[in-house]
Amino acid sequence: MDAAHRRKTITHILEEAKAPVSAAALAREFSVSRQIIVGDVALLRAAGLDIAATPRGYVLPKETTGLVRTVACVHPGEAMARELEIMVDQGCQVMDVVVEHPVYGQLTGQLRLASRYDVQEFVRLVSQRKARPLSDLTGGVHLHTLRCPDEDSYRRVLAGLKAEGFLYPGE
Repeated sequence: MDAAHRRKTITHILEEAKAPVSAAALAREFSVSRQIIVGDVALLRAAGLDIAATPRGYVLPKETTGLVRTVACVHPGEAMARELEIMVDQGCQVMDVVVEHPVYGQLTGQLRLASRYDVQEFVRLVSQRKARPLSDLTGGVHLHTLRCPDEDSYRRVLAGLKAEGFLYPGE
């Protein structure tokens, strides 16, 4: 299979996928290296395809309904799982985490976590790879973009975060 056909097939796989697709899985599918897939995805993005890289793999954002809200949080890294559980337990999807770096400016990490299972897998991956949360760069201060089914679910998230002391002062 030539590279152009492989990229077209990758696009089709991502369009049909119900869950994130890892670069390793795509590499196995096409009998190429993971680095070849990473390059293919870079070329697809350069061509205008909106491919998001999440901790569990690549996704093509699907049109969804709901309210998009941003919440400012602060907590130590070991509280990350609890913070994320509060959000997904109220039916919200945690789209990303954003920090303001003093040199690079705004840094965003795609999360797309929608369930406790997603949170557990994310936390497992962070631990397994000995990665540090982005919020470690900013003393625990960070933002999350949430997609919530309604305003009440967002208010419940705020109440839960406040009860745990995770809301940034003034939020």
